[in-house]
Amino acid sequence: MEVQADNFGIVHLVAEYWPYARTGGLAEAARGIATHQAKSGIPTSVFLPLYRSIREQHEIEKVGPVFQVPVGPSVEEAQLYRPRDAGPGPRVYFVDHEHYFDRHGLYAEGGRDYPDNHRRFAFLARAVLEALPNVEPRTVVLHAHDWHTSLAPVYLRTAYSGQPYYDQMAAILSVHNAGYQGWFGPEILDEVGLPRNMFHWSRMEFFGMVNWLKGALVHSDFVGTVSPTHAHELRTPTGGFGLHDAFIALGDRLVGILNGIDEEIWDPSVDPDIPRTYSKADLSGKEICKRDLQQACGIGAHPRMPLVGMTARLAEQKGFDIILAENLLLELHEAQFIFLGEGEDRYRDALAHFAAQAPDRIAVRFDFTEVREHRLLAGADVLMMPSLYEPCGLTQMRAQVYGALPVVRRVGGLSDTVEDQVTGFVFDDYDTSSLRVALNRAFTSYRDEEAWAEKMRTAMSRDFGWNTSAQKYLDMYRRALKAHRRH
Repeated sequence: MEVQADNFGIVHLVAEYWPYARTGGLAEAARGIATHQAKSGIPTSVFLPLYRSIREQHEIEKVGPVFQVPVGPSVEEAQLYRPRDAGPGPRVYFVDHEHYFDRHGLYAEGGRDYPDNHRRFAFLARAVLEALPNVEPRTVVLHAHDWHTSLAPVYLRTAYSGQPYYDQMAAILSVHNAGYQGWFGPEILDEVGLPRNMFHWSRMEFFGMVNWLKGALVHSDFVGTVSPTHAHELRTPTGGFGLHDAFIALGDRLVGILNGIDEEIWDPSVDPDIPRTYSKADLSGKEICKRDLQQACGIGAHPRMPLVGMTARLAEQKGFDIILAENLLLELHEAQFIFLGEGEDRYRDALAHFAAQAPDRIAVRFDFTEVREHRLLAGADVLMMPSLYEPCGLTQMRAQVYGALPVVRRVGGLSDTVEDQVTGFVFDDYDTSSLRVALNRAFTSYRDEEAWAEKMRTAMSRDFGWNTSAQKYLDMYRRALKAHRRH
């Protein structure tokens, strides 16, 4: 089902966007949504900061003159840039402010958040709203993503209220990860130019702090999150990260829409980053990819020993506490494990310890690259993803397309995308015992070569592209515009 273009323009406001700036799945999700909207003929644009890394790694050119941006008591200057030779797709704009964005990191440095993140991202939101009438005059949908851009809907309904150009816009918020909300002291309201009455439980106040994400939930016409199951979880005390009442108050204006994956990038039949391509019609290349991965990681070349891969941030959310408990990795001596990712030192140290004890079976790579992720999924038999919570997840979708059957916990998007005993193996409780049982079920299934190959082919046949999701986003925009115009 293809998205049908309507006579309106969409603006995405996001802190990161692939391939220009990326720390996680947000950058890829934003690109997937915007790219498919633009392909459908809808005027679509994306605004993000001009980080130092973008200036250093990409050819860019100025768009229009310097313009003024009011932020609290001060007026600052901004300059827009765009990629040179950007090609087809959404129009991408970079917002330049040397003091705010010409830094080593996107949000933090040396493991510590920048202390002026509230001013940096308030400036981004105000700069985009100031620029829109001149560069994207057809805009009627303003789509913010996560806490960093959450002030855009708030400003739209406060500082810009009463101005016809802005009043006709529908405000959309996508919550990719509600665990990050943008908490700041109440004194920042003056700094970012919001009235003191925003510090109220019905607006942005949250346990004595200003909560940006809550402000966007209150001021947006519709809110999307990244899977149907996660939309339900956000309405519960255990899954709403403290904001469950705000999510409940949205009613049917909270919509769960699965992210997709880029099928041009994640396709083992044409992937230039793997040693041998393969497909569901001819799986022989996967054996070569497995042998190459074993050799590259320095573990034994055991063709019939199940190889479990995991590519993830080394963080509590990803399930490392239950992976590393009870000597699980040493106990499961009939399988090999390869871990790829960067993150917390405590998990690095523990994984390195286990790898040193079983060097023939366990390998770790802490220098993540996308090429290594492609090779891991192509070579692995099983993907391990026992997340504590997972709003959507992309890796389990990519793994299925590459014939690496996921072992996942029944949370968020993992529940929506992996079918137990059909395309993977699903468990419920967040504990090592449940993970052990699920892995052993996978290993038992792996020993039946014919049945395993059938599971692989079924998984590789799944459609995780963006077309269906893009249509659902467009439907949400129409509903938001209709609801907004009624008020």
